[in-house]
Amino acid sequence: MKELSEVLKDWEAVIGLEIHTELTTLETKMFCGCKLSHDDAPNTHVCPVCLGMPGALPVPNRRAIESIVKAGLATNCEIQKHSMFYRKHYFYPDMAKNFQTTQGPVAFCMHGRLDLEVSGRGAAERPECAFGENEAKSLASASANAVGLSRQMAEGLPEGVEVSAAALGGMGSYDTAGLAVPERRADGSYSVPIRILRIHMEEDAAKMVHVGGAEGRIGGAAESLVDYNRCGTPLIELVTEPDLRTPEEARLFMEKLRRIFLTIGISDCSMEKGSMRCDGNVSLRRRGETGLGTKTELKNLNSFKALHDGLAYEICRQAEVLESGGTIYQETRHWEPSRKRTVVMRVKETADDYRLFPDPDLEPFDLSDEFIEHCRGELPELPDAKRDRIERAFGVKRADAEQLAGDPVTAAFFEGAAAGLSGKAAQTVANLVVNELAAYLKASGVALGESGIAPAQVASLAKLLASDAISSNQAHEVFEAMAASGDDPEKIVDERGMRQVSDAGALQPIVDEVLAACADQAQQYRDGNQKVIGFLVGQCMKASRGKGNPKLFNELLRASLS
Repeated sequence: MKELSEVLKDWEAVIGLEIHTELTTLETKMFCGCKLSHDDAPNTHVCPVCLGMPGALPVPNRRAIESIVKAGLATNCEIQKHSMFYRKHYFYPDMAKNFQTTQGPVAFCMHGRLDLEVSGRGAAERPECAFGENEAKSLASASANAVGLSRQMAEGLPEGVEVSAAALGGMGSYDTAGLAVPERRADGSYSVPIRILRIHMEEDAAKMVHVGGAEGRIGGAAESLVDYNRCGTPLIELVTEPDLRTPEEARLFMEKLRRIFLTIGISDCSMEKGSMRCDGNVSLRRRGETGLGTKTELKNLNSFKALHDGLAYEICRQAEVLESGGTIYQETRHWEPSRKRTVVMRVKETADDYRLFPDPDLEPFDLSDEFIEHCRGELPELPDAKRDRIERAFGVKRADAEQLAGDPVTAAFFEGAAAGLSGKAAQTVANLVVNELAAYLKASGVALGESGIAPAQVASLAKLLASDAISSNQAHEVFEAMAASGDDPEKIVDERGMRQVSDAGALQPIVDEVLAACADQAQQYRDGNQKVIGFLVGQCMKASRGKGNPKLFNELLRASLS
């Protein structure tokens, strides 16, 4: 097959995501009082409602409704005051009652939007030909297409649903099919609005464990086990419009959504444990075309890497089929990460196959303005706003600010360490948290809250670095000692005699001595070999037994050689 970069020069990928998130921070299931269980013994938290026993009646979880409304508000959705639950019928062992309780055409949250910023290697994945001016249309002229596409995807959205212009894309640009067009910047990065069709509430199915088969699939398994502890877990599903164009955009969108959900505290968003899962819908069309091709759905995208790689493979596969005169069929495909390929699971069902109808055991919901405002009032500062504030208040690089703001625990740690600091010291705190601390936590396999490292320790280390009392290499040694002993960095530096000499008067004699001993290298520098300065700095550090400030040595050497 062709490489992705080659395929995307001729073909445009049209990608939409369905992201499922379990509300793991709740205590009980969606329609009963059973404990939410993640690691307990199988089938120990079940009841007649979970197991679909005759006569068992569901009772909605109010906290779960609050959680989905918060998710909608945090993603700029329109909160629908009137909605109801439906029954989605299918026969499979993971749902004992043979139907899933979910929402119908009108969900709690409809028509939202997240703006996606793409830079670096991610921006390079979208070819230059994707930014032609002839693709762009203003919102005013494209809104009808956008609404039309949304209604088509919603399979008959009722006329009573209110949708604001902001929810449909604000000031974004769209092509003639109503799909988003990015705004490219001079540095090659770009931003693009990704519209959210809906976020609906449903119950999760039981956990199937296939023993003895390849990659945990039912085909070829010796036996299949069912754990109903997960059955009935509150689950929200976010469905995007097909505004994504590259696998990297899909990955970045899911990462951004994960940061938002972690910040508002509705889920642990663990892709490893399955509490956040993603399905990808992808089709191809020739560049310049406005129609939509036949899409396939990808399952088993259980990591950010799997999401990117699975979509990339499927794009290349579809291009190969179409270029050879073949036909793409609407089907569900399974991503096999070990073989790096997708395989057919089943022909895609349609809405009619599920025999959807309103659940007669659950009354329609009428959310009051007071309930919605209560949910809004409980929202914390969201990641984008926190990123902008950290960047503005502390002078931190945007990329570092985004990483800090993406996790509530990390953000609180940084702000505790950087309190009262500004300029170089605050920026050094950010560097230590993003790089040194993150690397230590990953290597040790512990969470930040369990590491024993305090914000005050990182602040102390940052002050030493910012004042050039120690070098960056020494900072790594001090950090390791600090993490192991719990001592303050100041104490460690003094006990080990690590403080750098930053007095130019004390270092100049060492520079003179080194230049006299290294006359050949000094002449090479004067002849234009700038790289030899590194050797001379090294000799100065050796002569000072590692206590001289390398930055100051560099400056003194250049001045002496000029």
